[in-house]
Amino acid sequence: MTEVATASAAATGIAMATEKAAKELSPEEERVLIRDIALTAEANTKEGDSFFLITQKWWQHWIDYVNQDQQPNNSNNNEGSSSLSGNSDSNGVGISKRPSGIDNSDLISDGPAEDANSDDGVEIHDTLLEGRDYVLLPQQVWNLLFSWYGGGPALSRKVINSGLSQTEFAVEVYPLRLQLLVTPKGDRSTIRISKKETIGELHRGACEIFHLNLEQVCIWDYYGHRKHALMNDMDKTLDDANIQMDQDILVEVLNNVNDTLVTDGTSITDNGFADKEATSVLLEPSKSSLSIAGGLSANKIASKGYSAEQLQNQTLGCPNKESDNHFGNSGVSTRGTFGGLTGLLNLGNTCFMNSAIQCLVHTPEFARYFREDYHQEINWQNPLGMVGELALAFGELLRKLWAPGRTPVAPRPFKAKLARFAPQFSGYNQHDSQELLAFLLDGLHEDLNRVKHKPYVNSRDADGRPDEEVADEYWANHIARNDSIIVDVCQGQYKSTLVCPVCNKVSVTFDPFMYLSLPLQFATTRSMTITIFTCDGSALPSTCTITVPKQGRYRDLIQAVSNACSLKQTEEIKLVEIRNHLIHRFLDDSFVSLSTIKDDDHLAAYKIQKSATGNVLLQLIHRRQEQETSDAQRWKPFGTPLISSLLCDDVIRSGVIQTIVQTMLTPLLKEGIEYSDDSDPSTSGMARDPSDHGSGEVDTNCASTSINKVLPKLPLQLVDESKTCIDLSAGDEKAINLSAMSHVVVYLDWTSKLLEKFNINYLENLPEVFKYGPITKKARTEPLSLYTCLEAFLREEPLVPEDMWYCPQCKEQRQASKKLDLWRLPEVLVIHLKRFSYSRSMKHKVETFVNFPIHDFDLTNYVADKRSSCSQLYELYALTNHYGGMGSGHYTAHIKLLDENKWYNFDDSHISPINEEDVKSAAAYVLFYRRAKSDTSGTSSAGSRRARDKTSYKY
Repeated sequence: MTEVATASAAATGIAMATEKAAKELSPEEERVLIRDIALTAEANTKEGDSFFLITQKWWQHWIDYVNQDQQPNNSNNNEGSSSLSGNSDSNGVGISKRPSGIDNSDLISDGPAEDANSDDGVEIHDTLLEGRDYVLLPQQVWNLLFSWYGGGPALSRKVINSGLSQTEFAVEVYPLRLQLLVTPKGDRSTIRISKKETIGELHRGACEIFHLNLEQVCIWDYYGHRKHALMNDMDKTLDDANIQMDQDILVEVLNNVNDTLVTDGTSITDNGFADKEATSVLLEPSKSSLSIAGGLSANKIASKGYSAEQLQNQTLGCPNKESDNHFGNSGVSTRGTFGGLTGLLNLGNTCFMNSAIQCLVHTPEFARYFREDYHQEINWQNPLGMVGELALAFGELLRKLWAPGRTPVAPRPFKAKLARFAPQFSGYNQHDSQELLAFLLDGLHEDLNRVKHKPYVNSRDADGRPDEEVADEYWANHIARNDSIIVDVCQGQYKSTLVCPVCNKVSVTFDPFMYLSLPLQFATTRSMTITIFTCDGSALPSTCTITVPKQGRYRDLIQAVSNACSLKQTEEIKLVEIRNHLIHRFLDDSFVSLSTIKDDDHLAAYKIQKSATGNVLLQLIHRRQEQETSDAQRWKPFGTPLISSLLCDDVIRSGVIQTIVQTMLTPLLKEGIEYSDDSDPSTSGMARDPSDHGSGEVDTNCASTSINKVLPKLPLQLVDESKTCIDLSAGDEKAINLSAMSHVVVYLDWTSKLLEKFNINYLENLPEVFKYGPITKKARTEPLSLYTCLEAFLREEPLVPEDMWYCPQCKEQRQASKKLDLWRLPEVLVIHLKRFSYSRSMKHKVETFVNFPIHDFDLTNYVADKRSSCSQLYELYALTNHYGGMGSGHYTAHIKLLDENKWYNFDDSHISPINEEDVKSAAAYVLFYRRAKSDTSGTSSAGSRRARDKTSYKY
């Protein structure tokens, strides 16, 4: 049936169904009709079409109702029931009753609208997920269901173009919600508008709301309460203008059409003076609650009113002078007016953000800095920053969290600005709190970088100079370009030593760090399971588990395998990774790190004969027929490929290849099986020494199992250099040219009769390199010292292949050995425990309990620079926790209020006191340590550290 015919049939069905009451239709008739209409509608979807949200709960009830005839032993349904759960018969089989009216009230944030048939003024919850809370139905399907069941309210959404090419369709469930602010009147309102609408539509909509003339109004991108850009390109879409959810739009009313427009946040009055009160007027209580009908629907949420005094407290950054008394040497006081026990509302999977923010907010140096007037340090011109917006948003949120009272704060404005500059954190999916923390620290540093014009610096190699001199030079060069509160508090320096594995060239550099990512590993060794194959027919395949250095190289693995299989002097090992029953790669580069081999990889080792003149590898790939469709079969690879070697002769006979393959398969031949060939008996024979043909490398003298075993003529096909398949079963004298081939690929097509002759189970089920078992998992839950993790981080190891080092002496990229040493420690040391590991087929979380010190974390012996007079003792004051598995867990924070000397658990909006002994758990993820203040160095603050750094080194 053509699409036109299908559409016509669907339209006819709609007309008939509309005329016929739903109660006259059987569940099966409803199901078929809705299915056909839905398929037609979705196949013809175009931009601008309407889809309707319907609650998942009602939809699932309807699905159960119309499919009950498909279930055995179901009774007839009872019409008119309003229950959302079916009854059960005596056999326990569910009988789903006919659903009552459509009820979308659980999708509505403020309850159902008065007019249930319209979504005007209806606001849905911000955290709804498709498939969990609602489904999207084409308009034709909604109309039919609504005509049958009634109810509502109708929640219509438009189809828009999406994707990089703008050729994909998506339903815009959440149109933009924009805050409109009118100057100089001070009116406020909220508008809903599609991000695909133009600036001109927004302009017209704003004028309709506030009853203004188009000619007397201009609108501004008022992101961050600053005139970011004049929105005068009326044909540009809001999406292209980078307008974000919940963003402010300034509606500026011009007294005179010829008034001058400025972009620095002030307006010019008729007498030429800047109106400095323009911004404060904007935050007076709302005087307008008008809404737009149709596509531009304003939400029902009341606009928040702010006073000019609140604006001053939130944006000008002038602290109350009495607050200075609440900052002591130990941090921010929590007594009296200032509490620090304010939670953050979860906006929907934002616990990762809440936990990281609380740890930063309760870092005493940051709490003090952002409650003072930090605006003078904002770097508005830094191209690497976010024009101060991230710093302003964080500072405003920090002040709210330290304000009097304990009412939880909704970090919606901060999240909106975060999404503007870091789209990876937009939406309501779960993310890694450490990745967010890294972005925040780097972003705050760039926004607050005191260096407005970065000088060019040229760091020289050590060239034998003392480490102290080189380290000071590197640090001075770093401070010359990077100078902020983040550097003062969180940045340290480590020494990096690279050694070329070929020429032993040593390179020493000193690099800054913001945090330490420590691996969770117990030992310096690693177990790996590998399957060993012989090419001479002397033994069946066998597996062996060997132990290699965790930070070793391929040469260590090859040597361990050679020892395990008692490799002879005349033999060598070829190590490969098997993927999808093919050889994915040869592990033959001795200097590559073993870290490139994942635990779920599959490795095979082949014992082949050495050759003084070199050899060509023969790869035998097994194939068998698999049913693809009802009437079609296809040859597909299976099992594990085998490898043998051929002498580097220019020409080899097809019979020699037959003999070599037969010899490799000899151990797999079943005992007591006599082979009978329907073809010429001469085409089958006994395994023989291929050296008789002068071109083989297989030593069949060792193949005792092949004696007196009659082997079949095998259906082999060779792929030559031109990708042409050559049938090797047609005769023994066919010449194969090897001169242009580095390796030979031969396919063995296993027929059902041939499969009966061999034990091919030895070729299947290749084990993983390392498989986690119950015993291993139990071992991994044993306590691990934080010091052990630090030592593993500082241990020498080879670079990964993706991060090769250019050796200036070899003039080549080399996989050098790298050794790290701590040189300079920051005031606040952030430690990330690497609990998450990734591979191609799995994600794994390490649940190991790390025994980290709460007091007296002594790093004295780990600091290479022995000149430092600073204390190297640290105290834990905050940490984030991750509970659960990958992508579905929950984040919390444990934080110590230093002035109270008490620990609290911050679980989104819920805050509760905890005992210090409960701080440690296997969920600990990111640790925050602060340098302990000794009696002799009580003034060692971030500010004094910065002054000391700047006076010690010239740059």
